[in-house]
Amino acid sequence: MEEGAAGRTRTAAVCVTGAGGFVGSWLVQRLLAGGRYMVHGTVRDPGGAKNAHLAALGGAAERLRLFRADVLDYGAVAAAVAGCDGVFHVASPVPAHAIADPEVELLAPAVTGTANVLKACFETKVRRVVVVSSLSAVMVNPAWPQSQVMDEACWSDVEFCRSTQNWYCLSKTLSELEAFDHAERSGLDVVSLCPSLVIGPLLQPTLNASSSVIVDCLKGDREVKLKLRNFVDVRDVADALLLVYETPEASGRYICDAYASQVSDVVEMLKSWYPTYKNATKFVRVSDEPLFSSKKLEALGWKFRPFEETLRDSVESFRAAGVLD
Repeated sequence: MEEGAAGRTRTAAVCVTGAGGFVGSWLVQRLLAGGRYMVHGTVRDPGGAKNAHLAALGGAAERLRLFRADVLDYGAVAAAVAGCDGVFHVASPVPAHAIADPEVELLAPAVTGTANVLKACFETKVRRVVVVSSLSAVMVNPAWPQSQVMDEACWSDVEFCRSTQNWYCLSKTLSELEAFDHAERSGLDVVSLCPSLVIGPLLQPTLNASSSVIVDCLKGDREVKLKLRNFVDVRDVADALLLVYETPEASGRYICDAYASQVSDVVEMLKSWYPTYKNATKFVRVSDEPLFSSKKLEALGWKFRPFEETLRDSVESFRAAGVLD
């Protein structure tokens, strides 16, 4: 709440790009639940069935307004951002299949989309922008000492990502670099959050890419990659985004990672809890992910729930949504 001209409190407005997605939906839920924010959400189709879950959230009727906006359409982005004190840039393409043209399918939407959002934020004098990046923008760095836990000082190597055709990591790295470059040029207050693999219960009706990692463990016909993997709960990511937005001293990047688990252990845990499902039988061993430090975020007061709770809540929501049938 902020004081209005006549001493009355007004509800601050914030914008969430990609509001109908996995992270975006939970962030909108958190923003509405506190009662302190008017929320502008950008989606491809405000009246579509895939966004109906947003209208059903508590407080949505009074304080949620959906805008039809593609981040590549500057005018549409500017209209959604207008009048907002803060912006959460969540929208970013996540490929669910092999990419034929990475420049068109992934890099342009990620980088140009970020540039459009930040330009609109600067033009409308937004107070703070929180950019959702990824550990993908941190972890692909062959020069980083192998024994050293990765922190916010580590960036994925752009040329290495390009030469190895690691297009998703390249898109997240370039878009986060674009955000901080824009901040340096314009003076805009930009903070970024770099989550690990985001799992947890679904609010949206369709299965997202990161959740499919858990679904694949419960369907015997899917190939599962065995490795040490980093996970974080979507609800804890939403809390982290709100935390870095509302904490005045927050600055720079924040790694948002809760737990590192061997995928084989995850499979065994699910097998013991849900023995009636087919469970994974096709495995391929790949390289472990590095370890990361979330100490900077935890120093702001961030906390996360136990992995077992996240995993069980994920599966129960998959069952309710019918994605395991």
